Amino acid sequence: MQSDVTYHKVVEEVGKIPVEYLPFLLEMMQAFRKSFTLQPAEDSFRQGWQEALRGETLPVSELWKDINAD
Repeated sequence: MQSDVTYHKVVEEVGKIPVEYLPFLLEMMQAFRKSFTLQPAEDSFRQGWQEALRGETLPVSELWKDINAD
């Protein structure tokens, strides 16, 4: 199975990293995972609400500017 092969290659590569760099690798891996996994809806809403309260918003026109209406 391809995923098993990939997993073992990743483990093999991690084994080649000097032990003093493993904490940095762990941080990178966690940041990578968090960058594409979805938060639960409640957490996502809470984060969005906090951003809105802080004024971290964009006008709708800017949010849609790169979307083609073909």
